[in-house]
Amino acid sequence: MNSEDLYQAVFRRKSVRNYDSSTLSLETLQEIENSILKLTPLYPDIKTEFRIVPGELIKTRMMKSSPHYLLAFSEKKEGHRVNVGFMLQQMDLYLSGRGVGTCWQGIPQPKKEALATSSLDYQILLTMGKPQEALHRGSIQEFRRKSLREITDIPDVEELLEPVRLAPSSTNSQPWYITGSAELMHFYCRQPNRLKALFVGKFNQIDMGIALYHLNLSAEHFGKKVEFFKDDVAAQSGPSGYYYVESVRLEG
Repeated sequence: MNSEDLYQAVFRRKSVRNYDSSTLSLETLQEIENSILKLTPLYPDIKTEFRIVPGELIKTRMMKSSPHYLLAFSEKKEGHRVNVGFMLQQMDLYLSGRGVGTCWQGIPQPKKEALATSSLDYQILLTMGKPQEALHRGSIQEFRRKSLREITDIPDVEELLEPVRLAPSSTNSQPWYITGSAELMHFYCRQPNRLKALFVGKFNQIDMGIALYHLNLSAEHFGKKVEFFKDDVAAQSGPSGYYYVESVRLEG
């Protein structure tokens, strides 16, 4: 799928939780493997690996299982979870457009046989399989999301930031807040309290990568060039209760 196909998938993707027990065809699995090789990282200097494993290699912990899981592994570096979110969301959208159901999940855990498929540190997984429920949303009204005014104070960016508003996140927390301007945006993540940090702290960093990828898609759709970078001033001057993640320069 090209970037425009992925952009269109943003507006209809949904988290699928019920799957047919049958496995995907070998042809489909090979196509998915080939797509994994084409993933674009946010931070190219961070080593990552993605592995498809069968359902029996995952401890679901009372959650419904799927016939396949796509596991994300990464070396531990500053920003590695944001990078994983940025990359794995590309697969989430690709699979949705390909007719394969997916769902981000943090509770299921790989068994040692699955962990042994990579020497890097396990981060998170996507369920993957033939859906036994609607694959896509019928309309944008089916999304339960914050309003645009709740995630940004930048005026006149409704169309550009709509894909960010619709991005999936752990427990639907939507932890992002965006300041700056239409040409220079600064992304911040809500600082969870101590209790929430135990459950969603690391996943919120993955969420930020998902949101940044959705912005990247949106910018490409509107013919804008995108540059991701760190801004020392923005890192010290964010909104109260948030910590700095990334800045984005948009041209065009």
